[in-house]
Amino acid sequence: MRTLDLSPLFRASVGFDSLARVFDAATRLDDQTFTYPPYNITKSGDDTYRITFALAGFAEGDLDIQVENNTLTVRGKQGQDQEPAQYLHRGIAGRSFERKFELANHIQVSGARMENGLLHVDLKREIPEALKPRRIAINGNTEPTEKQISQAA
Repeated sequence: MRTLDLSPLFRASVGFDSLARVFDAATRLDDQTFTYPPYNITKSGDDTYRITFALAGFAEGDLDIQVENNTLTVRGKQGQDQEPAQYLHRGIAGRSFERKFELANHIQVSGARMENGLLHVDLKREIPEALKPRRIAINGNTEPTEKQISQAA
């Protein structure tokens, strides 16, 4: 059984409608999807993250990074060699790939750089001021509810 019924969770939550879509997409993926290219996801600060891809043999021009509808897509298509080589052993994968990441709300891609065969994609959580928690003052009745009776001595 590969289906999940999340309707009991929706009774106690508001605004998590896309959660069912994420779970459904996760159950349809196979293990072959996550084998190439290898990557790490690290938390580098309170609101900053980094995805690092191991991309030996790829140049910056071979890569395409896009963000659309909270989905980060990294594509790679290696350029053709000038001279075809006769390999005795080929251990460096040079195949095309496409890797997608579903980004949480308010996560923005702040930059990307290629360094020593590693592609670093930096992410940052930027919550708008209107959505940050704020304290609400309680305005009560300013008149006393009980009147004090003067004491006669």
